[in-house]
Amino acid sequence: MTQTLALLWDAYRELNAKKMFWITMILSGLIVAIFGCIGINEQGLKLLVWQLDTPMYSTQTMTAATFYKSWFVSLGIAIWLAWIATILALVSTGGIFPDLMTSGSIDTLLSKPISRLRLFLTKYMLGLMFVALQVLVFCVASFLVIGIRGGVWEPGLFIAVPMVVLFFSYLFSVCVLLGVMTRSTMAAILLTILLWFGLFMVNQADGVMLMLRANAEVQAEGAAERLDMARAMSPEEIEEKVEEITRRSWMGGDDPLVKPLQAAQEGDYTLLEAEVDRADRSVATWTKWSRFVFAVKTIFPKTNETIGLLERWLISLADLPTEEDTEEDPMMQNTEFGGDTAVQKRLMELSRERPAWWILGTSILFEIVILAFAAWKFCRRDY
Repeated sequence: MTQTLALLWDAYRELNAKKMFWITMILSGLIVAIFGCIGINEQGLKLLVWQLDTPMYSTQTMTAATFYKSWFVSLGIAIWLAWIATILALVSTGGIFPDLMTSGSIDTLLSKPISRLRLFLTKYMLGLMFVALQVLVFCVASFLVIGIRGGVWEPGLFIAVPMVVLFFSYLFSVCVLLGVMTRSTMAAILLTILLWFGLFMVNQADGVMLMLRANAEVQAEGAAERLDMARAMSPEEIEEKVEEITRRSWMGGDDPLVKPLQAAQEGDYTLLEAEVDRADRSVATWTKWSRFVFAVKTIFPKTNETIGLLERWLISLADLPTEEDTEEDPMMQNTEFGGDTAVQKRLMELSRERPAWWILGTSILFEIVILAFAAWKFCRRDY
């Protein structure tokens, strides 16, 4: 244990001597400072002395605590820590193993009574420690800002420390494997970023499939409700609804809702039934493709979802602004151009249906496999 602690301390001093460590720390402090300069009131946002009228972001739609927690997750975590700071951390830690394996460096360490596996794991923990310190400082500063400015002390913010470190570890394990195999810092970093981009594209495809599925489900529900309502309405009521649609729609009498309702007014529900059938088939199609992409993602680390768990745990759906007071009449929802709010809500529900054990379990399993192979290569290599 003493040998391991000595190695960690020596490695920490090595990282601490690098300018990148302090550059990242200073940038984190600057971002939190800017974060603290933004206030929220009944009119909207306030940046120091400048008032910005933003009705969507005001105390009339959300509490100050929800606003600051939302920004902490969406900007502080999802953009700063999960992208910019992660790239800086990869640049700082990507050379740990290639530099270690250069002639002369590893010979000194291997001459000491320490196993190669312990040396490997100690160096790996060093990279994670670098990120943990950065995230901890950022979370402490954000905790103070949210407490002072938002009026709520949220210790749950500190769950970001293990979650962001876990997120980084997915990428770092790949970087370590590539560093052991190539002995090149530049190759390890670039190939890791390339893999990260590939994961980003898979996540984008998954997001598109979920969006199309959510839209199809909302449209299918709306079509079924329109059919049921049309059957229960009198011809006079349907005629009034057609006139209202024509008056309110930017397409006027060409709105796709008009013809099905006019036919229903005459007792012909064929068009509305065809709309329901078409919507159901669309749901089946996009559900199938969504499940296919879901199956592909299962074998890869879930970078986006791991960070998304923070939003799921820190911010409930009930905290988010809604449009319940302006909920649309199903008869007024255009089957092609409507229901944006409902679609966004359904999309969030579908995303949150994915269990945390699947997100974290499959990602950690991927990391274990990659790390085990990297450790095997490190221990078997001749130096």
